[in-house]
Amino acid sequence: EVQLVESGGGLVQPGGSLRLSCAASGFTFNNYAMNWVRQAPGKGFEWVSGIDSGGRSASYLDSVKGRFTISRDNAKNTLYLQLNSLRPEDTAVYYCSKGTVRGQGTQVTVSS
Repeated sequence: EVQLVESGGGLVQPGGSLRLSCAASGFTFNNYAMNWVRQAPGKGFEWVSGIDSGGRSASYLDSVKGRFTISRDNAKNTLYLQLNSLRPEDTAVYYCSKGTVRGQGTQVTVSS
């Protein structure tokens, strides 16, 4: 059974940083591309970033380019998202995903 467990969210002031983690199990992690998606209050899901199985190629939503960095450690079966220069509009529940499977999410709140 595929399991994805996110952590690292919290309350941060504008301009602050957070590092999200996603621990994966139940599948061969290093065989799959992975993504981060988010859902802001009252809105639908929005793709944020993706990374290939080997961690060599990444892509980003335009509004987060230059501020967020996706990475993975295949030895630890863990996906990461470094969030820098956070803005109030980044407030959302962040999920890691393998295809259509998501974890329970971790809340990121950016507020002064």
